[in-house]
Amino acid sequence: MDQDKLMAFVGKFVGDLGATIAAGSVVIGERLGLYRALAQKAQTPQELADATGTDARYVEEWLRGQAAGGYVQYDDDGVYSMTEEQAFALTDPEGPVFVPGAFQLALGSLQALPQITEAIRTGVGVGWHEHDKDVFEGCERFFRPGYLASLTTDWLPALDGVEQKLRDGARVADIGCGHGSSTVLMARSYPDATFRGSDYHEPSIAEARRRAEDAGVAERTTFEAASAQTFGGGPYDLVTTFDALHDMGDPLGAARHVRESIAPDGTWMIVEPFAGDSVADNLNPVGRVYYSFSTFLCVPNALSQQGGYALGAQAGESAIRRLVTDAGFTRFRRVAETPFNIVYEARP
Repeated sequence: MDQDKLMAFVGKFVGDLGATIAAGSVVIGERLGLYRALAQKAQTPQELADATGTDARYVEEWLRGQAAGGYVQYDDDGVYSMTEEQAFALTDPEGPVFVPGAFQLALGSLQALPQITEAIRTGVGVGWHEHDKDVFEGCERFFRPGYLASLTTDWLPALDGVEQKLRDGARVADIGCGHGSSTVLMARSYPDATFRGSDYHEPSIAEARRRAEDAGVAERTTFEAASAQTFGGGPYDLVTTFDALHDMGDPLGAARHVRESIAPDGTWMIVEPFAGDSVADNLNPVGRVYYSFSTFLCVPNALSQQGGYALGAQAGESAIRRLVTDAGFTRFRRVAETPFNIVYEARP
């Protein structure tokens, strides 16, 4: 045995173990307002506890762990602070990067450890609706920053002729909309267009309706509890699926239904996790994140549904192209990408 290689692996393990248990501390820091208060000014543990109505001894230990992990700064005089970059990523849920949401999703996913263990043993599925509520909230908070940063500024403008249609009053279907963040964001940006969101998870649809009401777009935005293979309405000028197609047990059936529901000159925008076509392409930090989430969420959900597919979060462009083509679309291209997503355009 090569001792240097062994110790290198042990070092990797220590880093991963620290990150795993620290995930809970990140969510606690966000929920208790610790990050937001510390971002305002440098403080001692007692000062931070006083500012947030928390216990100083717990806060002291929390701060030490955060400093060890590089999430806050420590000065030798016992004062803690945050850099501009740390505050940017840890305190603003409306910004393009929001770290606590990702950890909330991860912790919510891990709540299903017993069910997923049994599923791996037996091959049964675990539906999205069977997960902890932190999965639904964390999923939105993980992906929403990317939508806020790119959807109306980069992704929609990259589609052929779509932005003008939206300005002129397009009809849009948002499939697998979850809490409706993507639907509401588009509705707020294009006030002459009408939107119909759908998701098979009824509690998420109820939340989406509340979000639309709060945003003042409810008159132009409707939601229905329906699967991707049965959503109603049409013909649509634009159909969107955000990080959802790979989760479906029957994505081909969904693609065919989109094809039937779209206008002759319509567009399907497919947003999927960033992935290459081969396993080797995805052996990197982003691939590791998505393969791990896929083991707990995407593949179990697909296997809980009829259809025979379990694409997983790292399906890659070739698999998506094949589905789209098999469903009857004749044009397909990649139009945009970020470190976490790839955006495809499909047309009849």
